[in-house]
Amino acid sequence: MTSKSDPSRNKILIRDLTLRDGQQSLFATRMTQEQVDRVLPFYKDAGFYAMEVWGGAVPDSIMRYLQENPWARLDKIKEAVGDVSLLTALSRGRNLFGYNPYPDEVIEGFNRNAVKSGIGIMRIFDALNDVENMKSTIRFVRENGGMADCAISFTVDPKFSTRQKVRSWIHLKALPHDIFTIDYFMDKAKQLEALGADMISIKDMAGLITPSQSGELIRRMKKELRVPIDFHTHCTPGYGLASVLMAIINGVDIVDTSIWHFAEGPAAPAFELIQIFCDKLGIETGINLAAVKKIDNELKEIRSELKEFDTTPFPKDFDITAYSLNPGLDRLFDEAIEMARADKEKELIVLCQEIEKEFGFPEPDEEVKRAEIPGGMYTNMLAQLKQIKLDHLLPRVLELVPLVRIKSGCPPLVTPTSQIVGVQAVNCVIDENKGQAFFTTKSIQFVNLVKGLYGKTPIPVDPDFRELLTGVREETPYDTRNYKKQENTVFEDYGGLRLAENERDELLLELFPTVARDFLQNCVEEKYTTNIWAIEEEKRRKAREAREAYERLSPEEKQKRLMEGLYHWYDVQGAGEEEDLGRS
Repeated sequence: MTSKSDPSRNKILIRDLTLRDGQQSLFATRMTQEQVDRVLPFYKDAGFYAMEVWGGAVPDSIMRYLQENPWARLDKIKEAVGDVSLLTALSRGRNLFGYNPYPDEVIEGFNRNAVKSGIGIMRIFDALNDVENMKSTIRFVRENGGMADCAISFTVDPKFSTRQKVRSWIHLKALPHDIFTIDYFMDKAKQLEALGADMISIKDMAGLITPSQSGELIRRMKKELRVPIDFHTHCTPGYGLASVLMAIINGVDIVDTSIWHFAEGPAAPAFELIQIFCDKLGIETGINLAAVKKIDNELKEIRSELKEFDTTPFPKDFDITAYSLNPGLDRLFDEAIEMARADKEKELIVLCQEIEKEFGFPEPDEEVKRAEIPGGMYTNMLAQLKQIKLDHLLPRVLELVPLVRIKSGCPPLVTPTSQIVGVQAVNCVIDENKGQAFFTTKSIQFVNLVKGLYGKTPIPVDPDFRELLTGVREETPYDTRNYKKQENTVFEDYGGLRLAENERDELLLELFPTVARDFLQNCVEEKYTTNIWAIEEEKRRKAREAREAYERLSPEEKQKRLMEGLYHWYDVQGAGEEEDLGRS
């Protein structure tokens, strides 16, 4: 059977997230190049529409922790996979990987080199959903032959406590509401389509989109937009699988999944579960399932090798090439499809969570679900509190997150604004614990967010608060004329080698100044050492060849060589003595 919303539909495209989002969500982006290389031959056979392999935390992490070159990783993946799948990267519009916007020459250089190195689709998002921050990247990606995948960062309204609601009622001051509505996301999507987006992605990094919201948003987008729609979510609070199924039922063009042992929990839904649903719906994915199973066999071993970073239990083994569901499990899949078609959200969520439980995937994170914040933000705040032995104040921190969001213009809770808001909520509790006013302690990133340096916030910041915090009343965008290019150090002690020897190295230095500087300096030292070793090795080779040639001489030739050497030595010494006598 096929979706009621699109009776003629029999195909869906799959974007695999395993090598970027999957390992970043589950294993702190610690997958080495050697581990990546082990699965690439099978990926070439698998035939995914797209593979997300780069961007996000990958460039920073593999330089910082693995001493590997991000560009080299991309080169190797492209060489192995070829044109079978479109390679995808993730970047934050004008901010690329940092906080402040970059000048156009850096943005153009990055996107040109990324596309030239094999990126077919650049997924572009902005943490504030500020379309202005995405314009230049869209243009440069398309000018260089790449596809602009424009992502809308899904988020939810602040969740106010009963105490905050009562206080608002007493003071006759309404709390902001209905900010992130379906109309809000549709308006952003239409703006991005008008700018030339090749596709629109609903990017739900926190896994907070519910099945009903997923279905309604997909229906609206399919009706009102002309470009393909991609759906991306995570499973942390327990909605992921149900929301993807609802997206499929309502006609989404592309869904993002990870392969079995790199899926679920904080990561995206498992491809294999989506494949089962598609089998039942009569929808083709076009994926070579035998190749997927070979990939997963390797991923299981690799996951064992990454156990020090793994915080979730292994799922039960499963073979998508030859599966046979027991009657009870088979019925769960069928009933989930029925509930999705009937838009019965509560029942659908329960059924999908039962399916995940049957396969041994992690249960929903109830704390994250209750707080309605990203899992990473929750754990970061808890870790920050534990460092100062105030973890018992976490409930108060969670209560203050909505206040901090509203004060800063209600930014979406996605990277990096979720971290900025989370750190500031902790700072407010620290202030309160010391008897000080909120925002006495503040991070420079929070100040810059309120000032307007990172872009336009979804709702305006109160000018009085902005002036109190930053010293200016008006929103102040970042002026890229103040941008200073990173110094490309010349190491005279290493034979004049430069820190960055080409444009790709220069871009790493611009985008990751501290991490790339350390990484590139190590590369310079290694190159110099290698060069010295090569010179010395050449000297040793020549000496060895001369010795071997001498050994091949006859006794008479050796005697002659010896006498010639002595005569030569005498001539040199004699000339030196005559010069000394002439000077005396």
